[in-house]
Amino acid sequence: MKREERYKLVLDYFRDEMPEVDTELEFASVFQLLVAVVLSAQCTDKRINQVTPELFKHYPTAPEMARAEPEDILEYISSVSYPNAKAKHLVEMARTLMERHQGTVPSDMNALLDLPGVGRKTANVIQAVAFGKATMAVDTHVFRVSHRLGLVTKKDDTPFKVEQVLVKNIPEEDIPRAHHWLLLHGRYVCTSRKPHCGKCGLEGICPKNIT
Repeated sequence: MKREERYKLVLDYFRDEMPEVDTELEFASVFQLLVAVVLSAQCTDKRINQVTPELFKHYPTAPEMARAEPEDILEYISSVSYPNAKAKHLVEMARTLMERHQGTVPSDMNALLDLPGVGRKTANVIQAVAFGKATMAVDTHVFRVSHRLGLVTKKDDTPFKVEQVLVKNIPEEDIPRAHHWLLLHGRYVCTSRKPHCGKCGLEGICPKNIT
């Protein structure tokens, strides 16, 4: 099967199955989305949604969080992965937003990457979810599913390489949703250890079933 045909079949399936899709993180502003995404690194969205309501109750905006100390933030995020490092990053991030952007989260990639605790994946999520830009965030789910479905090859062995291939082959208008399509498929169907192949509508074109 040619790559173009594979992409068309996969994208058509997701358009039908998940026409309206968005992040599962809960937030009320772009700043809160940024905080939630930073916290979600190597942690489940379910866990993040359990801790952010109380965190945002006390520190809902950049000005409030910028006035906090890492130990203040740690009190509310102690149950997430790497809480000490994340508490430090969040305070530094909020202070940087105040110093450079008047407390507003920037939409520019380089400006986002300059924020403490923000890597390429996080910046891509913010650009896509908050600003509707055609950016592809590649987390472990997107990375795994892209390989399993044959959307990328074995030589595409880094998140950045996978990102480049996906962006090249997915129509620009679909890219923001495609991140969520692949992520949710990996989270609930094409899981890491025991994929639910019997429930997968793409099983018929899965490379593992094609000889």
